[in-house]
Amino acid sequence: MKTLKVAMISFAHGHAHSYVHSLLALPEVEIVGIADEEKSRVEAVVNKHGIRYYEDYRELLKTDADAVVICSENVKHAEHVIASAQAGKHVMCEKPLGVSVAEMERMIEACDSNGVQLMTAFPCRYLASVVNAKKAVESGEIGDIVAIKGTNRGSMPGGWFTEPSLSGGGALLDHTVHVMDLMNWFTGSKVTDVYAYAATLFHEGLKVDDAGMIHVKFANGAFGVLDTSWSRPKSFPTWGDVTMEIIGTKGQMSVDAFAQSNELYSDATGKGVWSFWGDGMDEYMVKAFVTALLSGEPVPISGTDGLRSAEVALAGYQSVKQGQSVSI
Repeated sequence: MKTLKVAMISFAHGHAHSYVHSLLALPEVEIVGIADEEKSRVEAVVNKHGIRYYEDYRELLKTDADAVVICSENVKHAEHVIASAQAGKHVMCEKPLGVSVAEMERMIEACDSNGVQLMTAFPCRYLASVVNAKKAVESGEIGDIVAIKGTNRGSMPGGWFTEPSLSGGGALLDHTVHVMDLMNWFTGSKVTDVYAYAATLFHEGLKVDDAGMIHVKFANGAFGVLDTSWSRPKSFPTWGDVTMEIIGTKGQMSVDAFAQSNELYSDATGKGVWSFWGDGMDEYMVKAFVTALLSGEPVPISGTDGLRSAEVALAGYQSVKQGQSVSI
């Protein structure tokens, strides 16, 4: 059996814990090391699983790893992706891919010129309801898409996410990219025009926006609107939601991506809890990344896919600043 040697750079983003769990579950994967400048973020993981720790990611890139999974702070993605590409490693990078169009283009070019693949981590593509909705759209069940109304309303993550120097933006950046990727994927078209609203409404004193609405027009004539916010309170049963109302020329479809859950009420926890029983999106995404590399096939979600969603959020900030629609 062919083995893929995988390294991980940074556990700044919490998704890294799910990704390492998914990688460890695959017999065809060997994790050769984890690098993080803050050892406290990875100490429990490396000790539990006997994975080698690196303080400097550059030393990790000197190993014989075939691929790297990057979950660092948003502003460090470009540095880590480009260095990994120059070391000849394939890359899966956490979203948003970057904090400017220019740096994302450099990331994509670095991977292309070094003959390695770049995948953007968009696990929502692997949610059962999303997969089935995509199949229904492709089979023509609702005709041509006219408009999509989406939501990605989550809880305020805190930490470096609220520091502009590390995150590159607030909720408009953090919670546009997932559902905008789905909109791009479903329409098969590129966003050409963006109008957005962003503000700090739910958390007094926050340095970044925690509420936003983003409106887009696609090249094929379809329209989209997305509620992108950190509006869910601490008492909310889960981190947030992913929904879409898709309007077609022949019908309408509703997608509630996290509906596969049981509601649990317990005095011990003090609040309602959603106990999920649906398929794990992270596991499917990581498996798809590994399978593509081992089989020599293109990764299913490209760096360009990451750019196409992040550039919409970045254009949204430009729209907010100018108070008018902007073109991409």
